[in-house]
Amino acid sequence: MAWAEDWAARIAGQACRWCEHGRPDEIEFGTRIYAGHVSDAYFARRAFVRGYVVVVWRGRHVVEPVDLTSTEADQYHREVLAVARAVRDHFRPMKLNYLTMGNWEPHLHTHVTARYYDDPGAGGPLPAVTPPLLDERQWRDDAAAVRKLLAA
Repeated sequence: MAWAEDWAARIAGQACRWCEHGRPDEIEFGTRIYAGHVSDAYFARRAFVRGYVVVVWRGRHVVEPVDLTSTEADQYHREVLAVARAVRDHFRPMKLNYLTMGNWEPHLHTHVTARYYDDPGAGGPLPAVTPPLLDERQWRDDAAAVRKLLAA
């Protein structure tokens, strides 16, 4: 897979889908379960496992965590951990994975993924293909439960 042709524009924030979204409650990716001071967390519609959330930096366009001030970095990571704690407490996975990459969308975001003994990537990474759509009712129920834990 090659870098996107508009990579320079994405890095500059001129073609950044996360910036363009604003802070809506629903996007194609998923539903917002958390609106923090510096981040939003979206519960993914497509996933190989229940308990896959992406925490997105909100504010100015930032690509790398090292571009945050110390205060911003502290707040961002505290919010990522709050989301992760709610995912852990609701789903009770055997492990949580945290990925901060941005190879497709260069805007600071962290994937928080629940991992299970029998998941499709047991003992290694999950498959690098488009995951299936989750059952709508289960997905919405899970999102509501995690949202409730985050509001407590």
